[in-house]
Amino acid sequence: MNNHPHAFRGFLRLGDYLQNIDLNQPAYAPLQSVLVQAKQSNGWFTQENCLNALDAWGKCLQSDALAKWWEPYEATSATPKTIGLVLAGNIPLVGFHDVLSVLAAGHNANVKLSSSDPYLIPFLVNLLEQFDTATFSNRVQFTQERLGDFDAVIATGSNNAARYFNHYFGHVPHLIRQNRNGIAVLSGNETEEELNGLATDMVAYYGLGCRSTSKVYVPKGYDFNAIFGALYPYAHLMDSAKYANNYDYNKAVFLMSEFELLDNGFYLFLENDHFSSPIACLHYSYYNSLEELQKTLDGQVDQIQCISSHLPLKNALAFGQAQQPALWDYADGVDTVEFLLSL
Repeated sequence: MNNHPHAFRGFLRLGDYLQNIDLNQPAYAPLQSVLVQAKQSNGWFTQENCLNALDAWGKCLQSDALAKWWEPYEATSATPKTIGLVLAGNIPLVGFHDVLSVLAAGHNANVKLSSSDPYLIPFLVNLLEQFDTATFSNRVQFTQERLGDFDAVIATGSNNAARYFNHYFGHVPHLIRQNRNGIAVLSGNETEEELNGLATDMVAYYGLGCRSTSKVYVPKGYDFNAIFGALYPYAHLMDSAKYANNYDYNKAVFLMSEFELLDNGFYLFLENDHFSSPIACLHYSYYNSLEELQKTLDGQVDQIQCISSHLPLKNALAFGQAQQPALWDYADGVDTVEFLLSL
């Protein structure tokens, strides 16, 4: 880890902690308590979903991944700044990358947590402080109030919130993120393994992530039973009252609007041009040729977070990888670390 930030020592220890979670061990009793708090404050944050997010971070915070992440950058900031962070909370730990990026770049963070995810990130930051007090002590402050005291801002929210952010933070360097979606492009020749990966991309975190597959493009005559078959193991989603209520509500709205639906009893498929779909629903559209579709996608790149396909499309991911971004897979395709090091 030569020429890499001092912060990486603590990151590696945190990665080791997250890779070895065993809730039956006394050392993980504090984490168990935080998982209970997270679920009580947000019904979407089941223990399974939180553990999935923690495990994904454990895989990211390994020496090879950290070295590859930092390879393009020459140094940390010579003059530490205070970076205001306004975090989203749609899935567990979705704002943690911004916190780590600020620390790795040598800055300090003033963090406004999402009310949907108020426990997990402070817990991990506290662990970092324990693992490497000299490097992390007092580097991250959390607030429930309006952000103050910042030299630059990274803020994530809805499209409406982004307009407010641009107005409120326009006087300082800022990076504003808004709604994006995961999409998939199918050929009709996907393997069983690829379809299983697609199903995971759709249902992980109840489909609430900006990388969750909410829209698919399929060739004319596509047989949707292939996707329904891959979704079948996830019928237990209906065990969640929040998910079941959303499924029932959206189904009722679509039926009253006389939309044609494909329905397997827990997931709705609707032909619709929009990328963003409601919970328990997948939008689909047909395409005629890949060349024509690539032009369509190029024209709407500001709405797309990631594309899953085995077809030769720009920056396409393998199915099943949408919810496993690497450290260098920056939200909205904007290099967060480059922004932080330029301040």
